[in-house]
Amino acid sequence: MNTRRLSILGAAAALTLALAACGGGEQSSEGSSDSASAGPTTLQEIQDAGVITVGTEGTYRPFTFHEDGVGDLTGFDVEVITAVAAELGVEAEFEETQWDAIFAGLDAGRFDVIANQVSITDERLETYDFSDPYTVSTGVIVTTADNTEITSFEDLEGKTTAQSLTSNWHTLAQESGAEIEAVEGWAQSVTLLEQGRVDATINDTLTYLDYQQTNPTDAIKIAAETDEESLSAFAFTKGSDDLIAAVDEALASLRADGTLAEISEKYFGSDVTE
Repeated sequence: MNTRRLSILGAAAALTLALAACGGGEQSSEGSSDSASAGPTTLQEIQDAGVITVGTEGTYRPFTFHEDGVGDLTGFDVEVITAVAAELGVEAEFEETQWDAIFAGLDAGRFDVIANQVSITDERLETYDFSDPYTVSTGVIVTTADNTEITSFEDLEGKTTAQSLTSNWHTLAQESGAEIEAVEGWAQSVTLLEQGRVDATINDTLTYLDYQQTNPTDAIKIAAETDEESLSAFAFTKGSDDLIAAVDEALASLRADGTLAEISEKYFGSDVTE
């Protein structure tokens, strides 16, 4: 794989999960210079309050959502931060908000942390601090189970892939030499793939694993994946050092005792936490 393609793959792997976490919105208020800053949050403040206030969407399945739209808030991120809070000896209290307002809410001190599959990017690191990652994902090519022609991104040359035109995976497919069949999202991509109308689709590992959990099928498979990984973590205001250190310690403990793997298996059928 040449250097140029590695650069493309890395950008796609990082940016697509970032866009996925946007709940469909392309603009957000993160890092806005107009946002009032509440300053860093300390571990002592959390412990004195007895709660850690968590900003999350509540509409982003399987990470943070309400079952059938009306049940209690649940999801992968919800369970991970709840377990972290327990390690800290406090309760997790959730504040649901739209993605476009979530970073402004952190800036204003409405919550202490964001748990919403926030990808760690260089741009975000300029404005926010992050915990250690608790989700690791790659970009993947998905084909029908009997496809033996596609085993790498180079094999997409001249093949047809189903991609959303607004997705970074669309760019990767084009750069790989594929012909694009425009779709609205993952569900339509899989339908076209299973019908034999396209050769493949590119997306992220988490999307594929979630689909296999909710709609298990032997008709499709992962044919190849990127070498680069996209990492998601909890986001904090700059300077929340001792709180972040405590959260990292909690994550390490939960990883060591198998809790993170157990939560991951529940939602993805695989351990996506490392």
